[in-house]
Amino acid sequence: MQMVQIVFLVVLVFFVLVTIHEFGHFYFARRAGILVREFAIGFGPKLFSIKRGETRYTLRLLPAGGFVRMAGEDPEVVEMQPGQTVGVRLKDGKATRFYLDRLNERTNIMRGEVKALDLERDLFVTLDVDGDIQRYDVHPQALIVARGQETQIAPIDRQFGGVSTGKRAMAIFAGPMMNFILAFMLFIVYLQMSGVPVENSTKVIVSGTEAGMPAAQAGLHKGDWIKSVNGEEIVGDSSVLVGKITASAGKPMKWIVERKGKELELSVTPDKATGKVGVYLSPEMRRPGIGETLKFAGTSMVDTTKNIFESFRKLIFGEFKLDDLGGPVRTAQMTGEIAKQGLPQLTLWSAILSLYLGIFNLLPIPALDGSRLIFIGLEAVRGKPVDPNRESMVHFIGFAMLMLLMVVVTYNDILRLVKN
Repeated sequence: MQMVQIVFLVVLVFFVLVTIHEFGHFYFARRAGILVREFAIGFGPKLFSIKRGETRYTLRLLPAGGFVRMAGEDPEVVEMQPGQTVGVRLKDGKATRFYLDRLNERTNIMRGEVKALDLERDLFVTLDVDGDIQRYDVHPQALIVARGQETQIAPIDRQFGGVSTGKRAMAIFAGPMMNFILAFMLFIVYLQMSGVPVENSTKVIVSGTEAGMPAAQAGLHKGDWIKSVNGEEIVGDSSVLVGKITASAGKPMKWIVERKGKELELSVTPDKATGKVGVYLSPEMRRPGIGETLKFAGTSMVDTTKNIFESFRKLIFGEFKLDDLGGPVRTAQMTGEIAKQGLPQLTLWSAILSLYLGIFNLLPIPALDGSRLIFIGLEAVRGKPVDPNRESMVHFIGFAMLMLLMVVVTYNDILRLVKN
């Protein structure tokens, strides 16, 4: 049962982090009037798909991220061309549907050869219907139906490139921004759940135990104050206790703890092979006020950001070993291990992951949000956009390199699991 709970929590953490990121893109794209064609969690083949309004919501096989597909963000594929015979359905004098195949099976449609059309600006189509040239306005939400798929047309003011650079930049930046907001909120929740250290306290407190390990078997509980071990008082520094535990592998230890004002004597025998007892330690904690919580949450954001950039620096200058790199498999493994420590620690870890995801996506790496923001900035400076085909090629190459890196680190993760 515990394993099922751990797996559920790991999946939930990844789902929330990715969904909140993509929701940022989605919400601000919709605010800018951009047509959002798909809101996807994961990559690869579709597992679940449902359409609501103009957007299709999908859950895909590979849980390695997600995406929001906006009309015009990549070059649009216009399937209708002059000279093509199509079926058209009209409503109130406007074309609302275009059928490109199986015309003989369609009813209540008008067939004709396309002579001219504009589905982006003037929104019209001119048809040759049995030698009679007819011009029709096109509804701005008209659908093109082909091979069983419906694709909504995207007038220029509904395309990614048809809105101002400011609105586009906001739609791209909103993903990382939502991760930053989520991280800050999770730091607040963590601080309220775990508290902050009591000033000048020298107590070492049990913050949790691992099921099946010696500490839990001996009867240690969360909140126990460890007063002495083998007759020696434990004051302030938990590293002293950790050293004693390691040095006593396989040997019984006499622990004196205080629980709810009463002293208890417990016998704890560290695992002979690992020298561990499965106990999590912390200083004495107290619940902070609102002002303190906001202050500590802000400090946690700053400190964690510094640590993340330090890891990037080591990566750039090669100050790492291959075993230091981890991908989705290792991250999921670590998330599972942390989930065993309890909800407060999982909340803290989720905050760190959310902050990392936001920062990583803002790096100027092709296919990431940071690279897209650079292209938008270049357009604002130059006064004209970069060739969409060239930009798409840059993002495609970047995406391919990221996927290759993911394959390498995932292979490394699997090897590490097998060795362990």
